Amino acid sequence: MLKTKNINAWPGYGNYFTRARINDIQYMSINTNVWEIAEAYLSGKMTEADSVALIARLEHDKAFSSDFHESINLIQSMKSNGKQKRFRELVKDIDKKAQRRAGIKKTARIRLTPQSWRTIGVAASVAILTSTITIWSLRPYIKKSDSQYTTISREVSVIKKVQAQQQAEQNKIKQDIKNNKTTPAPPPSDIKYAGTGFALTNDGYFVTANHVVHFDGKSEPDSVYIQNQDGQYFKATIIAFDAAADIAIMKAGKKSFRFGKGEIPYVFASDKADLGEDIFTLGYPNDALKYSKGYISSANGYNGNVQQYTLELSAGHGQSGSPVIGNDGSVVGILTAIGGVGESNNAATNTYAVSTKALMELVRTEIPEECGHLPRRNHLGSLGRTEQIQKVEPYTFSVLVYKK
Repeated sequence: MLKTKNINAWPGYGNYFTRARINDIQYMSINTNVWEIAEAYLSGKMTEADSVALIARLEHDKAFSSDFHESINLIQSMKSNGKQKRFRELVKDIDKKAQRRAGIKKTARIRLTPQSWRTIGVAASVAILTSTITIWSLRPYIKKSDSQYTTISREVSVIKKVQAQQQAEQNKIKQDIKNNKTTPAPPPSDIKYAGTGFALTNDGYFVTANHVVHFDGKSEPDSVYIQNQDGQYFKATIIAFDAAADIAIMKAGKKSFRFGKGEIPYVFASDKADLGEDIFTLGYPNDALKYSKGYISSANGYNGNVQQYTLELSAGHGQSGSPVIGNDGSVVGILTAIGGVGESNNAATNTYAVSTKALMELVRTEIPEECGHLPRRNHLGSLGRTEQIQKVEPYTFSVLVYKK
């Protein structure tokens, strides 16, 4: 805020500026814009006479004083962000475009009044406030507290694809069907949740997290589809599930369906892996397959759950149901959830996976005839990590859950 000086303190002026003569004083130029006066004051280019006149006007003209101080604050704020020049050019450009639209060939220069600057300032404040509210509303998806156990299916209504991309995919599928390709189109209802699945047998059986398909714990989805790395859709049905362990076994495609040309390259561990074992996973947090690596940091999971592991592994929404693969090439678990470690703690968020021991128990109990179709030979153990990923990729896919 500008501090005015006592006029009597200025040498040579005495009591020249009396209240009776205020209306007769020409404070610089009456037609001079307040913004320009503020710029002259801040730049230090104002003459001593103009400075005295300015101070007198500030003391006796409250409306001018208010506009002047608002201009000072706005200029200082804009200068501090290095944006004043670009802003002024933008205003000029907007003015020129408005004139062209109105068909005006030549017009007088339009000066923005202090009231206009206040309007612009309010608009900028609203934009900043809107951005802050948006970031705050998304905060629960960015970081969770240490008391929460958060499943990591992807709610498509929050991070769904843009409408144009969805329409393009639908058109491609319809064209494939028209060209006598067997890939069915997904239903017209909305995608509610998305996760990841991976092959259990090569004739269509696969596993994912139960919360992906039973997203609210009880409702059945209208339909479930998988989408492979080539963008093809295949309808799937729920065969069996264990809500407590958070595992679901499903079947995709028709009787002759196969996920890949060869054998499934991995095997399933029948018991829990050891503490400290290195692991990696492949999943679909978005449209592209993501690779993450880490290790088993605890033999038990959330709140000491013995069916789970705690992993030191980066994971996010959409990766529920992803396979957790050990160094020897065997699948040791299925990703299910993440858990925060506290607002003030810089440590990584915990990731939880249910062990394949629980999966094998579900297979033996619910679909024992499929035990004979499980992969028996490990093709990954002797390979490097890049080759392992290439082998597993065709047997890992997105799981899309539709609900009206």
